[in-house]
Amino acid sequence: MKFLILRRITQISILVLFILGNVYGVKILSGNLSSSTLFGQIPLSDPFAVLQILLAGFSVGINGVIGAMIVFAFYALIAPRAFCSWVCPVNLLTDIAYKLREKFGFKGEKILNVSKNLRYYLLALTLILSLALSLPAFESISFIGIIQRGIIYGSVSAIGIALGIVAFDMFVLKRGICSHVCPLGAFYAVISKFALIRVKHDANACTKCMKCKLVCPEVQVLDMIGKESRAVSSSECISCGRCIDVCGDGALNFSIRNLRREK
Repeated sequence: MKFLILRRITQISILVLFILGNVYGVKILSGNLSSSTLFGQIPLSDPFAVLQILLAGFSVGINGVIGAMIVFAFYALIAPRAFCSWVCPVNLLTDIAYKLREKFGFKGEKILNVSKNLRYYLLALTLILSLALSLPAFESISFIGIIQRGIIYGSVSAIGIALGIVAFDMFVLKRGICSHVCPLGAFYAVISKFALIRVKHDANACTKCMKCKLVCPEVQVLDMIGKESRAVSSSECISCGRCIDVCGDGALNFSIRNLRREK
């Protein structure tokens, strides 16, 4: 459970820092996940949002560009989709939905049967619409932004969106929002292709209990389980550490990727 606890501490701490910065003027972290300032000096910008703005108006401020480059470099290098499981507030809701789904026996039920590639189609559509409509398409309707602003400012308008997300993941599609729909998650999967920290599997220690596959939100990335010793190669992994937490054999751990050996 150590990685679950660490993720929750990180997610909640980031939200608390935003609340302190925006509501109480404590200038550690102010703004929002799309555009913020660290210690009142360092700009941080969502590179996906900046890309949409660039396509929409062919103009982005210098702070936006610098902030996007900082965030891009961080998430591109650290671990695949670390934003999704360690930062994004929607992850809290989808985990609640997953727990409720399991508790009330909706394990095998889903109204929709769609490919995980849908998120990549929506990513491409977002960029096309941003260019065609001259507005940042996903940023204009982002459920992530709505939820975060709702938490920061105590807005009740976000409650309906939150309930909709939970209901969708419970009754319509298992892990639907994060694993099938969210274009931001797809964007981070693309840019973290060469991320350095990966989950590594030791086949010699593995007893093939498959507990890891039962809890993994992106089970397709664990294709090496019980077969070979290697790190997860897919950047669709969200680096949540669930598989490590449940592995009683010590067969899974985070490790630094050896790019030289892969070549």
